[in-house]
Amino acid sequence: MKPARTKTPRKFLVKKGSQTSLKDPVGVYCRVRPLSLPDQECCIEVINNTTVQLHTPEGYRLNRNGDYKETQYSFKQVFGTHTTQKELFDVVANPLVDDLIHGKNGLLFTYGVTGSGKTHTMTGSPGEGGLLPRCLDMIFNSIGTFQAKRYVFKSNDRNSMDIQCEVDALLERQKREAMPNPKTPSGKRQVDPEFADMINVQEFCKAEEVDEDSVYGVFVSYIEIYNNYIYDLLEEVPFDPIKPKWNSCSTPMRSTEFVPPQSKLLREDKNHNMYVAGCTEVEVKSTEEAFEVFWRGQKKRRIANTHLNRESSRSHSVFNIKLVQAPLDADGDNVLQEKEQITISQLSLVDLAGSERTNRTKAEGNRLREAGNINQSLMTLRTCMEVLRENQMYGTNKMVPYRDSKLTHLFKNYFDGEGKVRMIVCVNPKAEDYEESLQVMRFAEVTQEVEVARPVDRAICGLTPGRRYRNQARGGPVGDEPLVTEVVLQSFPPLPSCELLDINDEQTLPRLIEALEKRHHLRQMMIEEFHRQSITFKALLQEFDNAVLNKENYIQGKLNEKEKVISGQKLEIERLEKKNKTLEYKIEILEKTTTIYEEDKRTLQQELEAQNQKLQRQFSDKRRLEARLQGMVTETTMKWEKECERRVAAKQLEMQNKLWVKDEKLKQLKAIVTEPKAEKPERPSRERDREKVTQRAVSPSPVPNAPPIRLRHRRSRSAGDRWVDHKPASNVQTETVMQPHVPHAITVSVANEKALAKCEKYMLTHQELASDGEIETKLIKGDVYKTRGGGQSVQFTDIETLKQESPTGRKRRSSSAAPAQPDGTESEWTDVETRVGCSVAVEMRAGSQLGPGYQHHAQPKRKKP
Repeated sequence: MKPARTKTPRKFLVKKGSQTSLKDPVGVYCRVRPLSLPDQECCIEVINNTTVQLHTPEGYRLNRNGDYKETQYSFKQVFGTHTTQKELFDVVANPLVDDLIHGKNGLLFTYGVTGSGKTHTMTGSPGEGGLLPRCLDMIFNSIGTFQAKRYVFKSNDRNSMDIQCEVDALLERQKREAMPNPKTPSGKRQVDPEFADMINVQEFCKAEEVDEDSVYGVFVSYIEIYNNYIYDLLEEVPFDPIKPKWNSCSTPMRSTEFVPPQSKLLREDKNHNMYVAGCTEVEVKSTEEAFEVFWRGQKKRRIANTHLNRESSRSHSVFNIKLVQAPLDADGDNVLQEKEQITISQLSLVDLAGSERTNRTKAEGNRLREAGNINQSLMTLRTCMEVLRENQMYGTNKMVPYRDSKLTHLFKNYFDGEGKVRMIVCVNPKAEDYEESLQVMRFAEVTQEVEVARPVDRAICGLTPGRRYRNQARGGPVGDEPLVTEVVLQSFPPLPSCELLDINDEQTLPRLIEALEKRHHLRQMMIEEFHRQSITFKALLQEFDNAVLNKENYIQGKLNEKEKVISGQKLEIERLEKKNKTLEYKIEILEKTTTIYEEDKRTLQQELEAQNQKLQRQFSDKRRLEARLQGMVTETTMKWEKECERRVAAKQLEMQNKLWVKDEKLKQLKAIVTEPKAEKPERPSRERDREKVTQRAVSPSPVPNAPPIRLRHRRSRSAGDRWVDHKPASNVQTETVMQPHVPHAITVSVANEKALAKCEKYMLTHQELASDGEIETKLIKGDVYKTRGGGQSVQFTDIETLKQESPTGRKRRSSSAAPAQPDGTESEWTDVETRVGCSVAVEMRAGSQLGPGYQHHAQPKRKKP
């Protein structure tokens, strides 16, 4: 019989708005392994059942300028160091196995750095079975009594299953059993003690609501992705004795060495699902048999000794559990030979190789190349997650780079909506793995935000449920209860004896005829009763059908109403999700802007601090320079003061001598003029001459000895008005007889609004230097007026000038230009500089609003000694 073929499931056409539009986020869990040594520094702390916190290690803080930062990461659930394998399985893997039995796919992979406990979580250890043996145990506990016989389902090379009838399956079994080395392990063999403790699961676990009217078949395959190549770990490479190998001497030779397996290719089936072409799929019937197949492939996996882990996985391993489900026919005897009703679901258990830094693993040669390929494939996985997250959050349509790595290319269907995706992040809390653990946490944070389309429920078979057990009821009586036919036959009257003793016997046949007639009459009555009851049952059945139809119509109406409500709610949910994504995008932009502003603020603060420090240094330098200059000025001033005192003293002595000589000459002249006889004067003593000279030199000015003169004041023409007498503080006080005098005047040095408000007149005393070098005083007068804005304004009306002149009217000449006298004395004509003992400069400040101002610059006159 030609085997029937079936395609891979879950490609049924569904209506728009069904649950295909619903999405679930990738479930990410975290498991923290215990520390190897109790005195090791821990950098990961479990806050609660959903949050972990990373602490910066002490050595890391010292190398990073003492920065201390704590970061928290949230997961769907966090499993601490005391979590058992059973607790982890119940939360993470149990729902995936339940979906597998109900026709849905699932993907579970462990991710973490080398030595974080990924393989222990997936495979387990003696006495603590991991997720893989527990998944197998739950599967066979659920479908153990409903499994199809071996070879009823047969895999092909197109990622689908063929169905064989019982006869073909029997012939296939006999053929395989006749082979000397059967490939398929037998379930009756003794369990290998090497892994017996791993599969000895004490807790019984079973799926709920298993379809009892179907038969199941379990197929397993085991592959590894090594250096971005796919290898079949269950492939048996036979030794070919016909094809020779050549040695180094170019002569053929027979070799019994193991030939390494060839890498496999990824293909896409007609339903666009990815699969490994030519991969070995083994049908198993028990947990022991399935784990024996896994253990056989595990021995071929690439495992090497690195600096971080004695048995480090150098490849990504993928253990696929494929569950084939087919319904029984209407009689419940055989498998239904309709390929449209076949369902294939798959659970992929992936143990990823550890992400690591090559400078820590001390890898060289092949190990270094392996680490590079491992990190590259994990980086591609992270890139795919980030692109998926960006497309879903911001509505972009970027191409996801699945084809950059065989790992992501193989599982692209799961992220496109072919099943649930779960990830267990395994972390080692020791301080040496801090940086790698930080990268793992960031990848997990991105993965949690990726949403995967919810898988579609499988199609419901239209056959009547309960077929399997009805067939068992038809197989024979159950217990001691009689059949219905036996009860009916017992209700008929018994037949009389039909034995004829002689040819003249006339009683036996009439009795037999009478009994048969009674039986016939009873049969007719039973037929009539059966017809009546069948009519009544048909009427009841019709009423029941009408009631069911009415009920269905009512339920359909309610369902339509509910669907409308659900559609409205879905639209509202989509609107809120879009709004939420928009707000999240805005929040992210604001966070980035805030970060930029904070960086600018820190930069400006640093620049400000640098400028302040620069100013402080300049100010300190200035103060030091000022102190130095002040000391120099003080020293120079004292030096010149002493020099000036010495020169003045010398000059005074010289002048005294000259005055004494002149006095002597005058006395001699007077004596000559007044006395006819001149007597030779006696020369006075030195002390006496000095006293006379001193009295002449310091004789007072004749002005104070003159009689006091009454000062005359010029009376203003507007003495009746009140004046503002504005005398700037820079004016020079003159000692003239005529001084301006205004009674009842308010004298101010700076004009102000308060003084102007109280007076009607205004007078400004202005001084300037005339052409002849004398001070000229001007009295500028004006009237005060009130303005509309409430202020005061001054309108100047008159100017009076007070000027001082020399009575002799002779010019002054410079002392430097005066010619020397014949007697050796200096000229009596002196300039202002000689007269006042200093140089006087009178200047006017241009642009001043309060009138001209004067400055006095004094500088000692330097004379020749």
